[in-house]
Amino acid sequence: MRPMRIASAIFFALLLAAGGAANADPVKIRTGWVAPGNWFSIWLQKKDLAKHFGQSYVMVPQHYVGTPPMVTALATNEVDIANLAFSTLGIAIQNAGLNDLRIVSDEFQDGVPDYYSQEYMVLKDSPIHKVEDLKGKVVATNAEGSAVDVAMKAMLHKHGLEPNRDYTIIEAPFPAMRAMLQEKKVDLIPAVLPFSYDPALRSIARDLFTSRDALGLTDFVTWQARKPFLDKNRAAVVDFMEDSLRITRWYEDPANHQAAMQILGDLVKRPPQIFDWAFTKRDVYHDPNMLPNLDALQKNVDATHELGFTRASFNVKDYADLSIVQEAAQRLK
Repeated sequence: MRPMRIASAIFFALLLAAGGAANADPVKIRTGWVAPGNWFSIWLQKKDLAKHFGQSYVMVPQHYVGTPPMVTALATNEVDIANLAFSTLGIAIQNAGLNDLRIVSDEFQDGVPDYYSQEYMVLKDSPIHKVEDLKGKVVATNAEGSAVDVAMKAMLHKHGLEPNRDYTIIEAPFPAMRAMLQEKKVDLIPAVLPFSYDPALRSIARDLFTSRDALGLTDFVTWQARKPFLDKNRAAVVDFMEDSLRITRWYEDPANHQAAMQILGDLVKRPPQIFDWAFTKRDVYHDPNMLPNLDALQKNVDATHELGFTRASFNVKDYADLSIVQEAAQRLK
């Protein structure tokens, strides 16, 4: 009878374990986003496509005013998956010491042929016609060390101009850029999406250069998570990535363009028509499998270090774990 009692005990233990797993709460995945149109900002609007949502995980988006506060949130485990620009990625790993940070997927790339590239604009009647003409001028940036800032300074550096020595920098939020340029408080502004398509801006301004001119192909924003979170919750994160691929592909499908425009318009409480460029070739490039271009990202990280924003460069591939998004993509084939 003893073997029977042992077998019964094991059987009931397995039943309890299975019941516990079945009743386990879904993993909470807190995601960070900055700009309207970032995937995390519009993900929940299509959660009807997320077949694992509420089962193995729930996704909780959190808005940040910029990527530097998101680095702090990663360091204090207040966000689980962030979308950091290439410049902030270097700051997080090299300056903040987040050596367990892992790149898990892509957000968007700049400078891909036939797609949009970040613009840097001057007034149409400005005497500035080449980069060298910015000597002694005032330029605007959104934040010191941002990807937008790094690309601008890289371009000016290539033409022999250094900050504080050859030109003055003023920080300002993107919505204020047009007025500052129009009022001649600054001579150059970064015009990012969706502000760069503002008809009022285009009526008074012209491009001086683009991010593509400065850095070539740029993996502008990628998704990152810390390794302990990924190790503990890998199955749930794969499910989340599967659902994310399904959702991002819906937005990228031309058949859904009008509905996607409406979602973006509702998000910022503006007419949807102003987003007619979104998810077209007038937009930045989104990889259909959410795979980052690590070779481009390496060059971007190197440029961030060369401009003095990080203590050192590093091998980007040592901080990438693309197995999760690759496994998720295989499920959708």
